[in-house]
Amino acid sequence: MAFLLGFLIAFVIGITGVGAGSITVPLLILGLGLSPEIAVGTALLFGFLVKVPAGAVYLFRRQVAGRVLGLLLLGGLPGVLLGSLLLVHLIKGAKDMVLLLVGLTVVVSAGLGLYRSLARLTLSRERPWLLPPAAFGIGLKVGFSSSGAGTLGSLLLLYATRLTPQQVVGTTILFGLVLSLVGGGVHLHFGQVDPKLLLSLSLGGIVGASLGALVATRVPKQPFRVALLLWLLFIGAQLVWRGVVHG
Repeated sequence: MAFLLGFLIAFVIGITGVGAGSITVPLLILGLGLSPEIAVGTALLFGFLVKVPAGAVYLFRRQVAGRVLGLLLLGGLPGVLLGSLLLVHLIKGAKDMVLLLVGLTVVVSAGLGLYRSLARLTLSRERPWLLPPAAFGIGLKVGFSSSGAGTLGSLLLLYATRLTPQQVVGTTILFGLVLSLVGGGVHLHFGQVDPKLLLSLSLGGIVGASLGALVATRVPKQPFRVALLLWLLFIGAQLVWRGVVHG
């Protein structure tokens, strides 16, 4: 079951580009019945593993903006550390609140993903000063929910830099990869990762990511992406509802 789930998640990511965290956490909570903290920690390390091949490709092609990545990590690393520790602290007495907040982050990420897919952003000037503080907020969200680095990072770079679309994708992937590793490491330290599940998910993810990359060249991405984001809005709302009802 976990192998198939990892395969499907990575396959969808390969076609649509939607972030691993936004998909993985809801499925682990609603599909496998994991607690929110275990789902987030496992999803972070799964996201790191499935992003490594893509990150290596963009690095090899020199489509990662080093200076911009440095500014993102300047704010993102403290943010993801704080967000991960916040989840560790809250989970001791507020599981329903965590479920509610995770659901809200999925809804926000999916909503912003729809905005990015349907709207065209135009850039009048660069805003490098905005990168560290905005990345701090993104890192905080990633550490707490595992989602947001891809969608929010891309929106930020489209708004605040003049990078090419390829550089935006490559830089965002590396940014999310580092945040997933650091945040996942914190959750692993506090025992909020399921190692056996992570292994099965990752094995399936390797196969799914490879097949998804091949299929992506032959099918239109936009309709799949919009449909998936609408589905994530519904799933996120379900998590919010569960958090409110049980709270």
